Amino acid sequence: MTSPLQVLETRLHADPSRVVLRPFHLSWQAKNAPGGRAGQLVQDILSLSEEEAVEEYARVVADFGERHWHTESLFEDRFAEVAEELGMDSSALSTTCKRLIGAYFCHEYTYAAAALMNPSIVPHPDQSGMTGEAMRFVMTLRAVGEGHISSVVFREGIAYPDGTFTLWPQGPFATSVDLEDASLSASSGAVTVRRHPESTLSNTVIFPITEQQRNGLEDLRLTRFDHGEGKFEWIGTYTAYSGSSIRSELLRTEDFRRMTLEPIKGEAGRNKGMALFPKKIDGKYAMIGRQDGKNLFLLTSDRLDCWDDEGVLLMEPQYPWEFIQIGNCGSPILTDAGWLVITHGVGAMRKYALGCALLDKDDPSRVLGRTEHPILTAVDADRSGYVPNVVYTCGALYIGDRLLIPYGLSDSAVGFATVELAELLDMLV
Repeated sequence: MTSPLQVLETRLHADPSRVVLRPFHLSWQAKNAPGGRAGQLVQDILSLSEEEAVEEYARVVADFGERHWHTESLFEDRFAEVAEELGMDSSALSTTCKRLIGAYFCHEYTYAAAALMNPSIVPHPDQSGMTGEAMRFVMTLRAVGEGHISSVVFREGIAYPDGTFTLWPQGPFATSVDLEDASLSASSGAVTVRRHPESTLSNTVIFPITEQQRNGLEDLRLTRFDHGEGKFEWIGTYTAYSGSSIRSELLRTEDFRRMTLEPIKGEAGRNKGMALFPKKIDGKYAMIGRQDGKNLFLLTSDRLDCWDDEGVLLMEPQYPWEFIQIGNCGSPILTDAGWLVITHGVGAMRKYALGCALLDKDDPSRVLGRTEHPILTAVDADRSGYVPNVVYTCGALYIGDRLLIPYGLSDSAVGFATVELAELLDMLV
């Protein structure tokens, strides 16, 4: 069966030129040195004469000063952190010396050098100036960099009801969010981060912060949640990977300037791929998740941060392209016909494909229809990548009578497709 999706030309690719300044942590401790290896490094820097320090710092600035935003201020901030950790008295140190020490404890990190994939997309909090049904949007992407560490990055743009869109350009400098309370970096609970006040969202990166997140923030599924009475909150579910265990967590924000990252408690929080409905159903929060690694379940809870409900079995693999497993591809989208859910299926040779299903508007445990055939698969050159034969998305944007669907291509790049809702509904059986 021919798919009605129109694949657009725009592609987003991994980009090793996108770097940020990150703290550099020494991995072992030198014996007989105050403060260990870090303390020894500081002593080596302090052993330089003022003239030598000025010359060395000039080389650092010549190499890196134009590659980052507020570079020297970042060096000073990093020095302050190191001085506090080592209990240093820095009152007699020159500004150049402080900045030089800070530079030794920083490094460049290419946060999207390996892959860019699995996007989510939602209406932007700021819709001022939009006319003719045009909609400003926020798109999140999973960026994979050095060490195969996954971070969350953002792009902003404008979508139009004819299926086209434009992306706002990115600036030359990227900045990472700051932890509001640095003492919580080892926390197992919620932490709050802030975007730099002078940085755009499109140039912002959320790196793993807590120990549970240490090896990656994966596959954010974002939705604009309607609390009622005109109050909206942007909430996303994602997987926090420690390197040995996974946990579902929530990103919550009202403006994408201040964002809270908090764990999902309860049995369901131990699973991947949870996606929140954009409003309460019969007075309860609702999610779709794959609780057994194969099938889709409908979950409900009285609390947003705790999910103990075992859920109701919603869908099992039914067609050959999804025999191995099915999963959701983002939060359900409310339409006049019901809740539209973009799904993914895994078939022979572990090939991933996208499909969709429709749930009853009032009782989402009722499946009204689903696609017998995929609506999108990887073909030709799009089959090649870090993980071949994969198309995957974490959300779509409903605008006018169409969907704009950004999607990952073989875990290496991001493509875009558009389709009329009516054409999708015609495919359901």
